[in-house]
Amino acid sequence: MELVLRDVKKTYKDVVAVDTLSARLGRGVIGLLGANGAGKTTLMRMICGVLRPTAGSITFDGLDVGDELYRDALGYLPQAFGYYPGFTGRDMLLYIAALKGLDPAAARRRADELLEAVDLKDAGRKKVAAYSGGMKQRLGIAQALLNDPKLIVLDEPTAGLDPKERVRFRELIAALGRDAVVILSTHIVSDVEHIADRVLMMREGRFIYDGDLKSVGMDLEQFYLKEFGEA
Repeated sequence: MELVLRDVKKTYKDVVAVDTLSARLGRGVIGLLGANGAGKTTLMRMICGVLRPTAGSITFDGLDVGDELYRDALGYLPQAFGYYPGFTGRDMLLYIAALKGLDPAAARRRADELLEAVDLKDAGRKKVAAYSGGMKQRLGIAQALLNDPKLIVLDEPTAGLDPKERVRFRELIAALGRDAVVILSTHIVSDVEHIADRVLMMREGRFIYDGDLKSVGMDLEQFYLKEFGEA
């Protein structure tokens, strides 16, 4: 399996948000790092078909980003995950499963599996309005995995999680990378350092680094500080 970016560009009037990016991303966890405004979220939204590229193409296993089968293979956690506060956590997952066209019986089984995987089994019948920020984020991670996706895009998935929860989800994300292409965008460098098979760093809409952790030649956080002056 492979996600292919070919000369992908996104402009807004005179502003270039993503500047002619090309990459071939295979199975594993790809950490996407960069300062605010680097173009990370714009790139991920194009990969997920939320935005259309101004130029270039995005394909997954030969399927164009606009193809329905491409979307069937996709799991996405946006930075701002929307929810219906009157729904329970389980209802929310079943609603999203219905939107994705999952069989109702399979959706119920999958929802229960994922609620347990993200440690929300006991809270699954409580209304989302009563969830803490970390619980809502865990529910967001669960919904991204409902359709057993082979392309998983996670925008700040550990935001709002405490250190213990972050460790749990690093382990979950690492496991997902064994059978899928996982793109993980985060400002928490340690999340990437612990689990990424490959690191992409962006600045001003371009990749300034693409390689494995060994090629960095130093502690990843030190490298990030050297490039961006922040952690």
